Amino acid sequence: MIYNYGSINIDYIYHVPYFVRPGETQRCDGHSVGLGGKGANQSLSIACANGLVSHWGRVSSKDAWAVEELKRAGVNVCDIELTQQPSGHAVVQIDEQGENSIILFPGVNHGAEKERLAFLLSKVKSGDTLLVQNECDGLGYIIPLAVSHGCNVIFNPAPMTADVSELPLDQCKLLFFNRTEAASLLEMPIESSASDLLRKLRNKLGSAEIVLTLGSEGAWYLYNSETYFQAALPVRAIDTTAAGDTFVGYFLAARQAGAEPFECLKRATAAAALAVQYRGAASSIPKAEEVDRLMRQEGM
Repeated sequence: MIYNYGSINIDYIYHVPYFVRPGETQRCDGHSVGLGGKGANQSLSIACANGLVSHWGRVSSKDAWAVEELKRAGVNVCDIELTQQPSGHAVVQIDEQGENSIILFPGVNHGAEKERLAFLLSKVKSGDTLLVQNECDGLGYIIPLAVSHGCNVIFNPAPMTADVSELPLDQCKLLFFNRTEAASLLEMPIESSASDLLRKLRNKLGSAEIVLTLGSEGAWYLYNSETYFQAALPVRAIDTTAAGDTFVGYFLAARQAGAEPFECLKRATAAAALAVQYRGAASSIPKAEEVDRLMRQEGM
């Protein structure tokens, strides 16, 4: 089982010609409200890929519809806590190239008590997987505690913050980075080559498995001397908001089903290629049948 201690956000999405500049007021071309948050997106992606996932998170009781949406997708929601405090939310600008700019308010994604986290971890079995991102707090507590329970911890340090380097990253089994996150952690230029980033990540993280996603430049998997590369599929991006979360979820669902790393890379790449062609976060995550169809078409 994959247990995902992750954020649940309400996304307020605005489609704009370009990102608003300081002092500027700009009319948007479209607006929508929907389920988001890196945690919720990754749980949805795992479920859409036919994986087994249980979500641990918190959301305002006023936004209980978000929990129902996760449940309908096949996510186990029994351990999602409804609170009286405001939910996390994000204000998302999406420009004409499909790139996004996000303001994030954590809300009740922050503030989980240690006793609650310890209770949740009491349910896991040795060999289970704990997935975490960086939109919930308490990571410095839950990562080593999960390892002590025999969990394989998988970490996607997004959004990247300075305190990520203080976390016990060496206790993680697998870490997902994009170019910006890797360069930030390593204090390297954003334009650094993939080979340099991978080499420095291996030096820093020791025996952990590493996945490095580079958007249109493809994705890499590294573990000891084992290295795989998967080229990106040539598509026109409309909205990249949940592409990374889609990649993570499909990779982990394929891994859970027993696929080899290079097969996980292929499936995750195909899923992300579909996700960027649709608007929205949770609403852009493709179903397994769509990914199967694309992979057949592309001979993957």
